[in-house]
Amino acid sequence: MGDARGDHVKVESDAPANELEKMMNSTNLNMSPGCCIFKVPNILRRHNPRAYAPNAFSIGPYHYGEEHLQATQKIKLKYLHDLISGFENPKTTLRTLAGDVSEVHQEARDCYAEPIDHISRDEFVKLMVLDGCFLIELFRRNADDALQKDDDPVFTRSCMRQLLNLDLILVENQIPWLVLERLFNRTRKREEMPHLLSSLVLGYFRDAGIIIPYLPYSDPLFQQFLSRNHENKHILDILRESLVMSYSISQEGNSYAGSMPSATRLREAGIKFKRGTSSKSILDIKFNKDGVLEVPPLNIQETAGSLFRNLICLEQCLPNCDPIVTSYAILLDQLIDTREDMEILCESGIIKNWLNVDDVTGLFNQLYLGTFLKEYYYTPLIAKVNEYCGHRWPRYRTVLMRDYFNHPWAFVSVVAAAILLILTFLQTLFSIIK
Repeated sequence: MGDARGDHVKVESDAPANELEKMMNSTNLNMSPGCCIFKVPNILRRHNPRAYAPNAFSIGPYHYGEEHLQATQKIKLKYLHDLISGFENPKTTLRTLAGDVSEVHQEARDCYAEPIDHISRDEFVKLMVLDGCFLIELFRRNADDALQKDDDPVFTRSCMRQLLNLDLILVENQIPWLVLERLFNRTRKREEMPHLLSSLVLGYFRDAGIIIPYLPYSDPLFQQFLSRNHENKHILDILRESLVMSYSISQEGNSYAGSMPSATRLREAGIKFKRGTSSKSILDIKFNKDGVLEVPPLNIQETAGSLFRNLICLEQCLPNCDPIVTSYAILLDQLIDTREDMEILCESGIIKNWLNVDDVTGLFNQLYLGTFLKEYYYTPLIAKVNEYCGHRWPRYRTVLMRDYFNHPWAFVSVVAAAILLILTFLQTLFSIIK
């Protein structure tokens, strides 16, 4: 047996080393700087596989060709046909679109973190044109009702649109923004010139009830968001940025320290809940010195769980991505521990729930399982809340109001007892003086 340095190790064959060397030379070991579309890590997928899998539409190469998604290819082809039919020479337009995508073929392919070598260059360009033009026509039709026809396979069927909405927010079901932008600019109509593709995307998801802040087009914050158009990575990235853009806490994330008490415990400590401004980001939670926790309203419907899970997955996978949505999910989990906690937030107008209460409670308790958090963006907020909870008077005041002043007759009884006590004291005092 050789020593630790391996000076006397006998090498039987050079084959293993040669094979490893060949593997290293034949594979690009560096992650592309533009890499932004990932497959869900198993540590996240195992908690809810259905939240990450498309139901009806494949967008991009990861689920391309799957048998159960083939029926909707016809819808995408129809949208592509209708989009190019508005031009004088549709065949020439189609070839031009394919050429535009072919020019950025490698850059677009490098956006995918997982190998897609099984898809040839021509096949990749074809699916980028088909899926990209389908999305562009979808967003255009949503913005202009006149473009929606009586036989529209999406807008005339609410179930189909719901399935599509769920599939468009999946981290594995994305195509590069640079492809969408090229296709949009090539097919842009004169009357659409003032609009950016990103504004059409946000308009679509806002109309679909997806949780994004409502900001007027003229709002400086919204204009600032639109100005970063070239920085967009894909549709899911835009949805995340729309949440983060109006997140007013500007400090950097802190190390995780302490937790937020549940809504029930906060109420017992004298903290009041207030519905925040709906135009702000749902992330923008505030606490003031008067003991009021202001939480922007959150509309919980069928897409909520899948959206949060895929946003969290994106934050976990994307290099140098601040885990702000992940921090929000952790905060909600701590606030909502029981059915009673959920009811408190619903009564306060903070959560509008379209699902079963117990299902929503379970949803928030499992959202961030399997994640790693190196920075927590609500540490200062939690510190203020816990400091307030440490004061005794707010808690005593809450107990007093709940147990003795929660009914007019209870108030009268307490006042009468106080008067009787005072009169008894005065009578005793006069007796002593005499």
